Amino acid sequence: MSEGSRGGSLAFGQVVIGPPGSGKTSYCHAMREFLGRLGRSVAVVNLDPANEALPCPCALDIGELVTLPDVMDSLGLGPNGGLLYCMEYLEANADWLRDRLQGLRGHYVLFDCPGQVELYTHHEALKNIFGQLAKWNFRLAAVHLVDSHYCTDPGKFISVLCTSLSTMLHVELPHVNVLSKMDLIEQYGKLAFNLDYYTEVLDLSYLVDHLASDPFFRNFRRLNEKLVEVIEDYSLVSFVPLNIQDKQSMRQVLQAVDKASGYCFGEQEQRSLQALMSAAVGADFHFSSTLAVQEKYVQSQDKAVEEEVMDL
Repeated sequence: MSEGSRGGSLAFGQVVIGPPGSGKTSYCHAMREFLGRLGRSVAVVNLDPANEALPCPCALDIGELVTLPDVMDSLGLGPNGGLLYCMEYLEANADWLRDRLQGLRGHYVLFDCPGQVELYTHHEALKNIFGQLAKWNFRLAAVHLVDSHYCTDPGKFISVLCTSLSTMLHVELPHVNVLSKMDLIEQYGKLAFNLDYYTEVLDLSYLVDHLASDPFFRNFRRLNEKLVEVIEDYSLVSFVPLNIQDKQSMRQVLQAVDKASGYCFGEQEQRSLQALMSAAVGADFHFSSTLAVQEKYVQSQDKAVEEEVMDL
């Protein structure tokens, strides 16, 4: 009997990845609540051995198998080396994971993954675990969260684009890049360009020009141009903005993820989503409506400009 046939029927879900502090755990639990209101049976699986302060219980926790503090103490490793070891240990004990996931059949599964960037750009353990999940008939999409504050710094945003591209090529899963914490973006400072410039990753030569205005980056213009060329040559990276407090924003991300993974709405869930969104906006909801978080950001920018004009 093959590994795939032992897995039984198809199961859908998301592997939630991204750097530390990008909001992965908060996203998992917000998405679980959102999907629960649509009628999906959802289970959250914690695959981060360093995540000891879970906001609510998970259906499965890697801490039952291995924890980062135990590895660091017993092997004398630092946090980075310890986390790599934990993922290699999980890969070596894939049977443990498979046996416990059997009890979650029939659920839509959210895998809350570690935040170490190396795990998604060149280390093989987590990639191999995702491959095992595919053999067990899990149809997954990778949801890569990036903190939206990187948009306020052109140099950091180019770095994020390179990391996102490298992650997409290495992980080898259907991929949705998400700019998280959009409700806080106004606190990070004014953006050099409109929000859609960052979400759609438009002509990046403007970012290079913007960087060249800084004396420090002027000497690295040629390097930045080459990095931008690599990103544009692949033409793979774009972002969906996310505010987990905004139901329309959550719906936008969910649609992108369901399209990527091949999940199809049933009639009951379609009615539930329509009712949920109608309640959210107080009127019939149309899927073609503009993303609320982007409207709010643009409106806030317009208001700030008006106030500046009045002050003059």
